[in-house]
Amino acid sequence: MLQCDGYAAYESHARKKGLTLAACWAHARRKFHAAKDYAPAILEVLNLIGRLYAIEERLRSAAASPEERLRVRQRESLPILDTLHVLLTGWQSRGRFLPRSAAGTAITYTLALWKKLRLFAHDGRIEIDSNLCENAIRPTAVGKKNWLFIGAEGAGQNSAILFTLVAECRRLGLNPQAYFTTALTRLPSANTSDVIKLTPEALAPILLGPEQTQVANAA
Repeated sequence: MLQCDGYAAYESHARKKGLTLAACWAHARRKFHAAKDYAPAILEVLNLIGRLYAIEERLRSAAASPEERLRVRQRESLPILDTLHVLLTGWQSRGRFLPRSAAGTAITYTLALWKKLRLFAHDGRIEIDSNLCENAIRPTAVGKKNWLFIGAEGAGQNSAILFTLVAECRRLGLNPQAYFTTALTRLPSANTSDVIKLTPEALAPILLGPEQTQVANAA
């Protein structure tokens, strides 16, 4: 599963890797937000999207499990999505907005990704958007502009792996340096099948203690 915006290259990558793509509601909402000053009717769309986010905020505050998130989304989010789809398809079929206008562009973008945008309501593991991931990697995006060159051809993938591990450490409340010291100390004597035991989540009980690990996983 890969969650991303509507950039066309992701579709090709997903096919090659056998991945399922889930779209990001933050990117769709951003386009409607940009159109609202020119087309006040778009406020109705933003209100419906806001209701979806209110449900997600409630689930996050309650530290809901994937199973609970799925139940709530099926009961509450799906009807909102259906209403939103009827509204957007109706506007598009009637030519309510010019196709190249800000509103028309937002509608076309959203409907083109509609199946991918609905996936979060059918899988409790998926977030409504990719904001958590994007916020985690934002410092690296700023850094790349300053560093200009990141290394050899394979450095991009290697850096992505390291950035992912650091972001996961932060999510779990681990000190990244302490994690890497522990993992790399154990790595030389580990078998290939033992690598899963060296992830931040696997080492968190050792570095934090069982109780703190449970709190971090629930956050």
